[in-house]
Amino acid sequence: MYSEDDLLPLSGLQHLMFCERQWALIHIEQLWDENRLTAEGRLLHQRTHQPGSESRPGIRTARGLRVHSLRLGLVGETDVVEFCRSESGVALTGAEGLWQPFPVEYKRGRPKKDAWDEVQLCAQALCLEDMFTCQIGGGALFYGEPRRRHPVIFSVELRTKTESLAARMHELYQLGTTPVAGYEPKCDGCSLMARCMPRTLARPPSVARYLARALASGED
Repeated sequence: MYSEDDLLPLSGLQHLMFCERQWALIHIEQLWDENRLTAEGRLLHQRTHQPGSESRPGIRTARGLRVHSLRLGLVGETDVVEFCRSESGVALTGAEGLWQPFPVEYKRGRPKKDAWDEVQLCAQALCLEDMFTCQIGGGALFYGEPRRRHPVIFSVELRTKTESLAARMHELYQLGTTPVAGYEPKCDGCSLMARCMPRTLARPPSVARYLARALASGED
């Protein structure tokens, strides 16, 4: 169990899964640059994170709900949590009956080939489970371009992956060091490309290479 002072941002799991160096630049070195993709994502979340709630028959919707898990050492804020009336749900203050939590995360663009978004949504569900002492079977990701929900099942595999990433994030945070750079094609879409300099730092200057080039130049 972690203390409240030890909690790390849930959103960091997505950064960590994309690239451990990117996570460290953001969460250890406190660096951040914005590009078009991050700006669009930020504006989308500003709209969805407005705190509030609404009700309609059978569903109570909470926006900008703050969640945490002392077990995983995570804290964050959901876009939307729908509480659907259910016999196996949880009790809510000021509401009759029982309600089953169903987290919904809003994302720009289209579904990704990697499970970055699924991990973030699963982490929200794990926090809700710890807060309400319940089980949450699934949630949804709403993507901007298809403009429809993509269902996510919180399988044992996804839960294990999410919990492992949370543990790894705390491990890196305790170490307090930034992993070395290594270029991959995905680096081209990273807003921290200029600060990270993966092409340059992945092959740092070498005296041996410098001398070899100088000798070769002299021979010519």
